[in-house]
Amino acid sequence: MAASNSSSKLFRGGLSNNAFAGSRPSSELARLDFLSQQTRTFIQMRTNLKVVDNSGAKRVMCIQALKGDKGARLGDTIVASVKEAHMGGKVKKGDVCYAVVVRAAMQKGRCDGSEVKFDDNAVVLINKQGEPIGTRVFGPVPHELRRKKHLKILSLAEHIA
Repeated sequence: MAASNSSSKLFRGGLSNNAFAGSRPSSELARLDFLSQQTRTFIQMRTNLKVVDNSGAKRVMCIQALKGDKGARLGDTIVASVKEAHMGGKVKKGDVCYAVVVRAAMQKGRCDGSEVKFDDNAVVLINKQGEPIGTRVFGPVPHELRRKKHLKILSLAEHIA
């Protein structure tokens, strides 16, 4: 038993089967290993999100996910702070508002067995009644929002994925 423990410790210690390991510095190998293990997670506190409507905000930061312990997924409502905004928009930098997650990098399974995931995290800003602040929604929006009762966002979207 002691022999198997020492060999497993040796293997976890950083032995590599990579043929090019000798030609690369160890810091670069560690960085490549980290990037391969990085996973896409929930939208949680301090996550920066892109705003895909014409409310005036460019980028928001999640303050709190209103549902779930781990964070928000597609169709969930969050509280966000505006970090960047266009001049003359309906919202200003520093405003705190509600937002619906319309695109998430974390994959979500569908009923038919397929999975949907996007390249970025994006939101649409809404008021307290759940109505969108902007009048247009840019980019694809998943049809899962229909089950979450965000029909107005679906009607404003230019493409439903």
